[in-house]
Amino acid sequence: MDEQAPVVEVRRRRSRAEAEQVVGEYEASGLSRVEFCRRQGLSLATLARYRKRAQGKVVPANRWLAVEMANSTLESQGSSGLAVALPGDRRIEIRCGFDAHTLVQLLGVLER
Repeated sequence: MDEQAPVVEVRRRRSRAEAEQVVGEYEASGLSRVEFCRRQGLSLATLARYRKRAQGKVVPANRWLAVEMANSTLESQGSSGLAVALPGDRRIEIRCGFDAHTLVQLLGVLER
């Protein structure tokens, strides 16, 4: 007998960064979960697991965030610039005359 076993496609596991990217793409797509998963060849359960894991970590692309203006050390030092307070007591400060190329590189690293 020459029976053919069903072909099962084995996919490699996505890294945490790749899973977060999938969630960001879903959030930015404007598609329903079903339609997004169909187009990506992804199961609904997998997308749900990625979204649960990334909850609170991923800011969806192309969305506005609320910004709160506050007194900063930049003002008290008499210089002009920008400061961004991030979760986990992290902070990015940009002073007058900053190197824009370096900022672009930093943002690229943070988006990974």
